[in-house]
Amino acid sequence: MGKSHGKKKSPKLPKDAYEAELFRLQTELVKLQEWVKDSKSRVVVIFEGRDAAGKGGVIKRITEYLSPRVVRTAALPAPTDRERGQWYYQRYIAHLPAPGEIVLFDRSWYNRAGVEKVMGFCTPQEHSLFLRQTPVFEQMLLDDGIILRKYWFSVSDGEQLRRFRSRLNDPVRQWKLSPMDLESVYRWEDYSRAKDEMMVHTDTPNSPWYVVESDVKKHARLNMISHLLSTINYHEVQKPTVELPDRPIDTGTYQRPSRTLSTYVPNHVAELLGDPEN
Repeated sequence: MGKSHGKKKSPKLPKDAYEAELFRLQTELVKLQEWVKDSKSRVVVIFEGRDAAGKGGVIKRITEYLSPRVVRTAALPAPTDRERGQWYYQRYIAHLPAPGEIVLFDRSWYNRAGVEKVMGFCTPQEHSLFLRQTPVFEQMLLDDGIILRKYWFSVSDGEQLRRFRSRLNDPVRQWKLSPMDLESVYRWEDYSRAKDEMMVHTDTPNSPWYVVESDVKKHARLNMISHLLSTINYHEVQKPTVELPDRPIDTGTYQRPSRTLSTYVPNHVAELLGDPEN
């Protein structure tokens, strides 16, 4: 899945229509956030898929207007020696949401089914155990009341390679291109087989995988966010009325200290404007 087979591309949504719909969905995400806080719900959203499939871009749009106190992104680094000796799921459990929180896993425990399996970072026995335990583990989360959603971002081999190439000379995105990313190109079929095996064992009725076609990033963002919102029965929460005064209240009793007593950041903008007076 995801391999290029000359599939006809759908027309791209115009930029203004995309931005309008994205903002509408982001407004709904704010309502979802407030409902999660009010209802003390716990939401976990898993983002998995090919390298350069656009997971990070979707997460960025989801969190853009949300509170980091309510919505957190968990993007765990490689496990330490200590963590390698723990129960596999243990370090992920530490990042699960408390009541009134949403956690977005930018890659998750499914690392074991993908990169660890393909690159030999786990043993065949550990991989087999993962496939058996994961449906049980996720059922435990569901039984405890956690709302769990799992999204797999699918990108064609040609589009993935194009995105990798675009990062080569981009000074702000070069960090996204690593030797491990290149392995995903050379081992495309190995990753495909690993993904297919993972789906057989973990795409369950209670915890299904939702596949997001992501060759067109903007379409993928709208499709994924819209679907997520449609699967949670949230509602708008009544907020208290806030009234602001016409102007700041001045009692005449406060005297601001001299500016010379503070150290100010240099006016870099004035330098750009060529204004040495400021």
